[in-house]
Amino acid sequence: MSEATPYDHDRAAYSREGLARLVLADNATAVADSAAGLVGTRNDADTGLGGRVSQARQLIELAERTLISAIIYEAERGSSWTQIAAYLEISAEDAEECYSSAVQAWKDAFDEPYRLDETGRKRIPQLPTAAYDPNWACAQLDRWAYLRHLGIDDRQAVSASLVMAESAGEPIPTEEETTH
Repeated sequence: MSEATPYDHDRAAYSREGLARLVLADNATAVADSAAGLVGTRNDADTGLGGRVSQARQLIELAERTLISAIIYEAERGSSWTQIAAYLEISAEDAEECYSSAVQAWKDAFDEPYRLDETGRKRIPQLPTAAYDPNWACAQLDRWAYLRHLGIDDRQAVSASLVMAESAGEPIPTEEETTH
């Protein structure tokens, strides 16, 4: 078992389902921001030949990462491989074969949330940042959604409905509480 990290207490307030949903939201913002970069044409002349292909390829990689986080979230929600596979349009066996290692790595990261680097001094989180430091992620994602009017002036469009740990009695900090 590892020694305590600064974010263990904060993370304990969230259910694994809630943390997985934060990771999904965080990955989705990366896809949205990356796709937005392909919309404008003003800087096309400044982009080297083939450059937009590179941006589109990156978008696919981000989307694939988002798909994996969606599968992990669905697994945490209790979805079966059959239910997940139906949306992937593959068999349950193929879905499990393709994605069970990602789901297992997610689960393993809770037992060992970080590893030490080769020097033994620096902690390397094994969980995605949004799950490792959920209070920071909530503040960032709520701000992202608010600025894009996704919740129509809802300052907690992301964090308000997350599934919290049953033993957690504390509410999710507001944006003002996390920035002070």
